[in-house]
Amino acid sequence: QVRLVESGGGLVQAGGSLRLSCAASGNIVSINPMAWYRQPPGQQRELVGSITSGGSTNYADSVKGRFSISRDNAKNTVSLQMNSLKPEDTAVYYCNARILTQPPGSLRRTLSDYWGQGTQVSVSS
Repeated sequence: QVRLVESGGGLVQAGGSLRLSCAASGNIVSINPMAWYRQPPGQQRELVGSITSGGSTNYADSVKGRFSISRDNAKNTVSLQMNSLKPEDTAVYYCNARILTQPPGSLRRTLSDYWGQGTQVSVSS
């Protein structure tokens, strides 16, 4: 069984910074990619950015130059550094990962998408 646990959300003033972290645990063989999504109040969930196991990243236009994603493959963690935050960045942020798992003693491997529980980021003007 796989779990994604997020941390680091909170309330910050516009122009401030926050760092979100997400740790994956379980019978993990590999993770590719890892990503951050967000869901603003009353809106659809949207991709913030993603990172491959090789370190290639892509970002939504709205966060380019302000947000940065990094990962530690050995620890199965991904982080989102958010700088120059704006009120429109207010949302619930979700960690997402496509994970290949293999239960102990089994030869069967399964590839599935997993989501964290979400963490609230609020930016005041």
